[in-house]
Amino acid sequence: MPIYSASALDFISRAPEQTRRLGFRLGTLLTRGDVLALSGDLGAGKTTLVQGIAQGWGSTDSVSSPTFVLVNVYRRPDGALLHHMDAYRMQSALEAEDLDIEEMLATGALLVEWPERIAGALPKECLRVDLAYVAEEQRSLQFTPIGKRAEEIAREFKKLAFGG
Repeated sequence: MPIYSASALDFISRAPEQTRRLGFRLGTLLTRGDVLALSGDLGAGKTTLVQGIAQGWGSTDSVSSPTFVLVNVYRRPDGALLHHMDAYRMQSALEAEDLDIEEMLATGALLVEWPERIAGALPKECLRVDLAYVAEEQRSLQFTPIGKRAEEIAREFKKLAFGG
């Protein structure tokens, strides 16, 4: 887990629907080139959060975990793409480089599950989201911005989600 910073946000979601609503608000803020690094064990709620992000971003595509295909792409009516990568099965950053992350960022935003497995292939600047299982319906989410654009997203997200 990252070191807590003044710009980090902590939240306990009490239901999957609440996690999706947080994701929806976050998704409305994403633009081309943005990276969200989603960390957490299996069952922590990463895909549930992504379902909300994709809706808020403007996609009507069905969202599922890309564990076996590595990257799912969700489209928006204006042609922008939301790339949803699952790095769980990747062994190194070199494998991720073959997926052309630069092109993904040029055409849309990138959401990466298990980013620690391919950290060397990802941009340093991102909004890191650490998710953890708390109880049957509860998940802990910590949002930590790394870089100027991520801090802007975190600031706007805080206003949208928490009114502050």
